[in-house]
Amino acid sequence: MKSRILLVEDDEFFAKVLKRQLERANFEVTHAVDGQAGWEKFQETIFDLCILDVVMPRKDGFTLAGEIRAMDFNIPIVFTSSRYMEQDRLQGFDIGADDYLVKPFNTDELISRIKVYIKRSRLLRSEKRIVYTVGNLIFDYSQLQLRHKDNEVDNHVRIAPKEAELLRYLCENSNKKLKREHILASVWGQDGYLAQRVMDVYLSRLRRHIAMDPSIRIETFHGKGLMLVINEMDRTHIIAKA
Repeated sequence: MKSRILLVEDDEFFAKVLKRQLERANFEVTHAVDGQAGWEKFQETIFDLCILDVVMPRKDGFTLAGEIRAMDFNIPIVFTSSRYMEQDRLQGFDIGADDYLVKPFNTDELISRIKVYIKRSRLLRSEKRIVYTVGNLIFDYSQLQLRHKDNEVDNHVRIAPKEAELLRYLCENSNKKLKREHILASVWGQDGYLAQRVMDVYLSRLRRHIAMDPSIRIETFHGKGLMLVINEMDRTHIIAKA
């Protein structure tokens, strides 16, 4: 079955070209001409990934992404925009985007990234649950949830997909000094300035989340490295049926 992509883009010429290239890559593409139309189509069909322009009539891409995230927390979202300001890109990632591409961009690179995002999303939705116990915290990677082991199951912190990827990498390499460039390459697939800024945002969030257990902390080493420090060494990696 072909993966389904929702393309929300008000530039119809650009949308036509991109839609054709995505279809040649064996994706099924539904195009919406503005944010409101995109929201309506999203509610009608199950999609594997959304590509959203940022500046659109009736409803902008950031607003639409927020509505999509409220309905489906796992679906990959890629922003495309002619706005290149760092603040706009950070806002996109803050909403929970998987990527933010500035026009014009390389379509082949976009297609490669789309395949990675869809594969990861399907892993999160698979029958297997990937759960980590880290100190006194329970991190359910598959459900994008983090909670203290003494809390009720429904009393949890919901984290964004990219935050979950970062925390998973740290959990699997806990009590090890990790170079920032290695983390960026493994989680983001790149080591650019923007990726570093985004990682810093997510690290700040993770530090607030793991504060539920004072025995766990994320240490920084001279701005070049990180370590997830776990004082309690009874770390367990669990893979169980959902």
